[in-house]
Amino acid sequence: MAGSDSRRGPRGLSFTVYPAVDISGGRCVRLLQGRFGTETVYSDDPVDVAFGFSAAGARWLHIVDLDGARTGVPANRALVLEAIRVATCPVQAGGGMRTLEDVEEALVAGASRVVLGTVALEDPAAVAAACRRYGERIAVSLDARGGELSSHGWTVGTGMPVLEAVTAFEEAGVALFIYTDVTRDGTMSGPDVAGLDTLADATSLPVVASGGISSLDDLRSVARLHSQGVCGAIVGRALYEHKFGVADANQIADQAAGEQRGPDPFL
Repeated sequence: MAGSDSRRGPRGLSFTVYPAVDISGGRCVRLLQGRFGTETVYSDDPVDVAFGFSAAGARWLHIVDLDGARTGVPANRALVLEAIRVATCPVQAGGGMRTLEDVEEALVAGASRVVLGTVALEDPAAVAAACRRYGERIAVSLDARGGELSSHGWTVGTGMPVLEAVTAFEEAGVALFIYTDVTRDGTMSGPDVAGLDTLADATSLPVVASGGISSLDDLRSVARLHSQGVCGAIVGRALYEHKFGVADANQIADQAAGEQRGPDPFL
């Protein structure tokens, strides 16, 4: 996305930790392996959580309407938009983003990037249209179970291999991939380093990792893939359960990626 700062990875982005703000039923929650009904509620005020993470020094936030992702109905859209507005750092927002109007609404509210999931799998033409209009501000979420993509908030298997989808999304003009090993998400069982490695080798686009990070050592193992194109990690439960804090995560990420941070193109 940004130019040629030699301190950046080969895909042009510094390694970044994204605290996750997942919203379901109006509350800030984490799911276990993407299964609805397994929610752990961490706050009744996700907007306050978003502000808190940004005030603590988060460089980006990852904010998702989980109910919207599952049903396509933006049940928590007002909270997502308000969280975007109060955050003092860039935000990528997703969950129930099915139309260009949805994308525009989030961007107008102040989101720096919109993450498309289900619509990317069901309506490739819509993704291509979003990329033509908004360029580097469009990412696609690759939510995988057993190497195959899931949709509708991780509830529907598509049978589509992850690597098969990558080429199509690259051709559509997507700027970035978010890769989640759904079986690890919310488990704090460790990231899918092998899957990340395979995906990074298969695409020319930057990849953000999600799922399983439980410790600074886990975060370090992901950040070491920076030279291969893994440009960030989304962290949820480990932050909520105080396994480490935002400042420590930022420091470890910078050290492990072997970089001094350059300017962020969205700041």
